[in-house]
Amino acid sequence: MKQPALFIAIVLASITFSYAQTANPQQYKYVFTVAKDGSGDYKYIQDAIDAMRVYPLAPITLYIKNGVYNEKIDLPATNTDVTFIGESAEKTIIVFNDYSGRGKLNTFNSFTAKISGNRFRAENITFSNAAGAVGQAVALHVESDQAIFVNCRFLGNQDTIFTGGETARQLFVNCYIEGTTDFIFGPATAVFQNCEIHSKTNSFVTAASTTQGKKFGYVFMDCRLTADSGVNKVYLGRPWRANAKTVFIRCTMDKHITPEGWNNWSNPANEQTTFYAEYKNSGPGADITNRVKWGHQLTEKEAAGYSLTTIFNNEGSALPVNPKWYQEQTMRAFQWPEKR
Repeated sequence: MKQPALFIAIVLASITFSYAQTANPQQYKYVFTVAKDGSGDYKYIQDAIDAMRVYPLAPITLYIKNGVYNEKIDLPATNTDVTFIGESAEKTIIVFNDYSGRGKLNTFNSFTAKISGNRFRAENITFSNAAGAVGQAVALHVESDQAIFVNCRFLGNQDTIFTGGETARQLFVNCYIEGTTDFIFGPATAVFQNCEIHSKTNSFVTAASTTQGKKFGYVFMDCRLTADSGVNKVYLGRPWRANAKTVFIRCTMDKHITPEGWNNWSNPANEQTTFYAEYKNSGPGADITNRVKWGHQLTEKEAAGYSLTTIFNNEGSALPVNPKWYQEQTMRAFQWPEKR
């Protein structure tokens, strides 16, 4: 008879503990600070991440003071609703130097920063992979849905940004992204708005692997495509997977963009399944006279369908939280919290 009573007691204790966890959000910390000089809660970003409550009961903000943070960071999927705010994009730098082929590393664990927690936001931060021209070396590996990067810099060579997550939606606003080959790649639906996309060698800007059936892959709006001096043959994209979708809208393209514009990755069959398109781009690289015949020029009506609302309309996602998340682009001033 004692065993049922003991079982009931354990169940009641578990319920009480669970209720206490969710009924007392004030017991948890929601603002963290990191500073190399020791003036914050932590000196290392990963230490702050490890201290955060998983599935928090309120949004978490991590303030990062200027400094070079030489570390490999990983924000797991259980760390949702987290915001990183750097003091300045040029001086708040997260950097590491892993690369594919270094020991047992491959492309997908060569990252400097991996972000998997949904509803992530970053402002005023540089994400850098300093491995050099050694092959695939990811600066940012982001699998988060409803992720926003505002006024951030992404520095690397091959495979600088991996936009992971087949149903993930991601937004990059006023960012600088540089690289060599396929330096923006992956399956996510990602919009790049008012960004500078800088090519360091003759190669390919994008390598989308859009999931079959999705309406949108990569969309570049009002971006500037620039290059190092001497670079003169860069393709807008090639399909990492057969159903790649990439569209450039009202972008300025310097002369390094090759007249053909797009590449089929040595597989003519990809020309039947990809969707590569442009609309009202400008600059010497935007001349469509000699574009590949299997590329598309959007009509005015088609281009009108490329708004943040339509692109991020919960397509392919089971996460309806905050349907207007992509509209929250207003910058917040860096404010170092008072130390308690």
